[in-house]
Amino acid sequence: MKPENQKTLDDFLSHADTMADDVLAETGNWLGTVPFIFTVMRERPEAFTLSALGDYRTARPASMDTKTAELVAIAAAAGAGADKCIKVHIGAAVREGATRDEILDTILIAGVIGKTHVLASSLRAFKESFP
Repeated sequence: MKPENQKTLDDFLSHADTMADDVLAETGNWLGTVPFIFTVMRERPEAFTLSALGDYRTARPASMDTKTAELVAIAAAAGAGADKCIKVHIGAAVREGATRDEILDTILIAGVIGKTHVLASSLRAFKESFP
């Protein structure tokens, strides 16, 4: 890394401990709760701050309104089987104005894609076994 970039990074990370507290507080405001993984990751403020800030910027793109971003997060959590994340993002989506029907449809769409993932690989194996 160039020395000037290393200095910028070092300056940023010198504030990691206080930024980590701010990130936790802001996460609580955003999601209505602080996820368990954040409380453990907080023990390493430099890694936590870099990771959490990157996640926040990614999860709140300028191209989407916050309700849409939360619906996408629900679909992604459903696809990943992340049960706790689904609950957290359902709550956040409701706070952003998502309706019960929008959330249900989001989960059902995620289920359709999840089903095709299972069927695609399974039916390929089946077809190879019984040509």
